[in-house]
Amino acid sequence: MKTTQEREERIRGWLAGRLPGEWFTEAIEITIDREEITVVGRLAAPTVGDEASAAEKAAAESGRIKEFRERTRDDRIGIARELEHGAGRKVAWGATCGDTQELFTTLSVPVMTRLRQAERQVLDTLVDSGVARTRSEALAWCVKLVGRNTEAWLGELRQAMAHVEEVRSKGPDSGTGSADNLEDSAEQ
Repeated sequence: MKTTQEREERIRGWLAGRLPGEWFTEAIEITIDREEITVVGRLAAPTVGDEASAAEKAAAESGRIKEFRERTRDDRIGIARELEHGAGRKVAWGATCGDTQELFTTLSVPVMTRLRQAERQVLDTLVDSGVARTRSEALAWCVKLVGRNTEAWLGELRQAMAHVEEVRSKGPDSGTGSADNLEDSAEQ
């Protein structure tokens, strides 16, 4: 059984090899949850004068992102289809240029309300760790904690889960049984 970290590394590596080198100026950021993989890359900043206002710079950055989105649409769709087939998740794209970031066509998955990926990841962490049984229960738990600094606690919980996953991967059932082979086939 592959760990979450191994899956993410495999997807990140595949994308690094598959994406055209001229698209982004640095390594991509990927975020993965149960339903979606979000790929965000940094674009070269547009040239504006030193005297340009903040509004002009923001408009230029937004324009650069729009140009990238339109120019790469067909290629991004093809790459997304390949990745969706191998990973079993939808793929969303985004771009960052200067201080501007835009996401394209991200999923909104119904829970009790429509939540974006970042919010779903919080709920999934609580469910995966056993703090809550369902996303609905996890959402109720989160509401009770409004006003507290939960991000530090969730980070600790994710680290603990990663450690548990690492220990499990070293256990007696960690060999390459038929379930692992099927998972490898499905991912390729």
